[in-house]
Amino acid sequence: MSDLMPRLIATDLDGTIVRTDGSVSARTVAALARVERAGRMLVLVTGRPPRWMRDIADVVGHRGIAICANGAVVHDLHTESTVRARLIEPEILATVVDRLRGAFPDFRFAVEHESEFVCEMNYDLGRWDAESIGGRRVDGEELVGVAGTKLLAFHPDRDPDRLAERAGKEVGDLVTVTHSSGRGLLEMSAQGVTKASALAELCAEHEIDAADVVAFGDMPNDLPMLTWAGTSYGVANAHPEVLRTVSRRAGANDDDGVAEVLERLFP
Repeated sequence: MSDLMPRLIATDLDGTIVRTDGSVSARTVAALARVERAGRMLVLVTGRPPRWMRDIADVVGHRGIAICANGAVVHDLHTESTVRARLIEPEILATVVDRLRGAFPDFRFAVEHESEFVCEMNYDLGRWDAESIGGRRVDGEELVGVAGTKLLAFHPDRDPDRLAERAGKEVGDLVTVTHSSGRGLLEMSAQGVTKASALAELCAEHEIDAADVVAFGDMPNDLPMLTWAGTSYGVANAHPEVLRTVSRRAGANDDDGVAEVLERLFP
């Protein structure tokens, strides 16, 4: 093994190694396998909840650790089990929903849990939620009655960048606000919980410095991780803010950009 190889690879999924059609190419799967074969750590860092990880775990051969729900859950892909979770407590959920509904009456809310999600009756389900098992539509206090890994707030016609900025001012003292879908869907985790916070904790446990980490991403929820890692790549299709922030660029997700970089790092 070359001493020039990074000790840990951290990569986002959707829009980064997952193609527009929802697939992960054979080339990318082979490139990810090179990381563990070289004795280095592979960490998939995603906004997805653990319940959306089984297909990815199957594709990548159950390799690596997954940081899910934007840092709220650390999930072992080898065993498909949760290592730890950082939850938003019910009283915080209730306060955030009240504040945001006061600022944006058209918001519709959902709460992610480790194995299911609950949403309001008028919440607009995305493709993944519409096709998944374990979702329930609820009314009133049931929405915020149990601690959750992530609070979702959907607005049907607002720009996500401006929406996140305004929401951060309204509830940033209680939760961490971000977005990743390209539509008016905000994702909120417990205060201080980000992809970077979970990755830093994992690295500390394995005595890995940020300088020894290479990270890949495409959307604003990746920014904390990309600014923390010693070397950061934004894929060519990334959000403009990501491309302004990263130290390096990779090819687009549909062109196997991450795989191309990993093939150079792990020859």
